[in-house]
Amino acid sequence: MARIAGVDLPNKHVNIALTYVYGIGRSLANKICEETKVNPSTLLNELPEDDLAKLRKYIDENVKTEGRLRSEIGLNIKRLMDIGSYRGLRHRKGLPCRGQRTRTNSRTRKGKKKTVANKKKA
Repeated sequence: MARIAGVDLPNKHVNIALTYVYGIGRSLANKICEETKVNPSTLLNELPEDDLAKLRKYIDENVKTEGRLRSEIGLNIKRLMDIGSYRGLRHRKGLPCRGQRTRTNSRTRKGKKKTVANKKKA
């Protein structure tokens, strides 16, 4: 099993296996294969060690991945909350930040339903 950027990659085509690294999607994986001149349709276990070294070196030098990327995103969100922007307030309250409706849906951000009881008529 190949290890790149601290992640064990499965034995799949190179361009698919690279997407298991946080911060690398399909288009970036194809670009990395193109830049390093590695055949993207080769299975990872069949890849020679020098090609793996090329991939590791390129990713380390040119792509923000895993811990560095997660911490940068966390700091960006913290900055928004500190300056009190609208997006920061939505993050703080645990609500969607990008204009989605919240009367229904948005359960991923809001969490499990909290039922509110009706007032009784006198």
